[in-house]
Amino acid sequence: MRFNTLKFSRKSRIRIGIVAVFSLAVTGVAAYVGNMPVDAQPGNNNSLRAGIALAMDAEDAPPLDLTAGVADALMDTTTVKIADTGLSTVSQGIADAPEASEGQENEAESGQTAEPETEPEKKNAAELCGYDNLGIANIKEGNLNIREEATVESKVAGKMTKHNACEILEQDGDWLKVRSGKVNGYVKAEYILTADAALAVAEEELIKVATVTGTATLRVREETSTDSATLALVGEGEGLVVEEEQEGWYYVEVDDEKGYISGDYVEISWKLPTAQTIRELTKDDGYSDVRMQLVQYALQFVGNRYVWGGTSLTNGVDSSGFTMQVYAHFGIGLPHHSGSQPGYGTRISAGAARPGDLFFYGSGSRIGHVGIYIGNGQIVHASNERTGIKVSNAYYRTPICVVSYLP
Repeated sequence: MRFNTLKFSRKSRIRIGIVAVFSLAVTGVAAYVGNMPVDAQPGNNNSLRAGIALAMDAEDAPPLDLTAGVADALMDTTTVKIADTGLSTVSQGIADAPEASEGQENEAESGQTAEPETEPEKKNAAELCGYDNLGIANIKEGNLNIREEATVESKVAGKMTKHNACEILEQDGDWLKVRSGKVNGYVKAEYILTADAALAVAEEELIKVATVTGTATLRVREETSTDSATLALVGEGEGLVVEEEQEGWYYVEVDDEKGYISGDYVEISWKLPTAQTIRELTKDDGYSDVRMQLVQYALQFVGNRYVWGGTSLTNGVDSSGFTMQVYAHFGIGLPHHSGSQPGYGTRISAGAARPGDLFFYGSGSRIGHVGIYIGNGQIVHASNERTGIKVSNAYYRTPICVVSYLP
């Protein structure tokens, strides 16, 4: 495009010169600042002032020949319409928009919309405890025998108490083949809840258990401190019901006492109560009739209530009340006090124990609990209000002493 060259008067040239000088001065300042030496300090602006003074000291500007188009633009005072590029709209949108989160930025970059997060599906009691076909013992009191075969004449392999859980393996007529804890065998189908009825009960019976690992004996203490007094010594593999957690310690129940155990030596899991293995004694075992009879008599009360201070084998009893009443049935008198009962028999080593002997537990030399040895490394005892009369490993706690009263 061709432009016509214009000539201006002195006054016009001076005016244009001033505009040009001012433009050059501003441009010079910007350029100077952009190229300021690294060692320039804030406040040290002598060089900056010198540059401005040099530009402003000019008394007169030389004549300038400008294109007509440029001159018109400089002198025109009419409103100039700027084409709408959309930039102002974008700027306004950014200013008003809420600050994007990292996830939103990623969505914008990828051009994809993230799926909303959903909460993981809550597992029911059966799923938490690993049951595929859950069954629940539906008895009001006492216990339910698990037999080796699907007949009432078969030997008892274990006992389930009220609301004990089992895995139903198959059905055999009126019997169900089940697995409960370490017991495998058969129970009458009429005494087992299944499907939704079993799940409803299981939700109420679900317990958090701390299983002792990594140590042969774990101390149960009065407080959450290794300096606190010891209430009981619990053996490896024993599961204790957890009531609460406090800074790495678990508050648990051990028979009719409660205390704290260190979380460093336990594994936590959810469980449902299950059957206890029972090995029936026979004459071939070589024990006296009175010992076998006493054990069988005691086992028939498994599942009955625990009541502190109680003496009724059917309506409620505590640990020393249980041993007192069982022995009384066979003509042997014992006091209703676990700490006094050892004085009425002969102390023996745990390795020499036979069915019918008593195992005593406590802290230090203080006895606070007692159970009847039934052979096969197990005892039957009135444990606490939650479990009632139950079968346990004889070494679930470290025994203080073992006492014999029978021939």
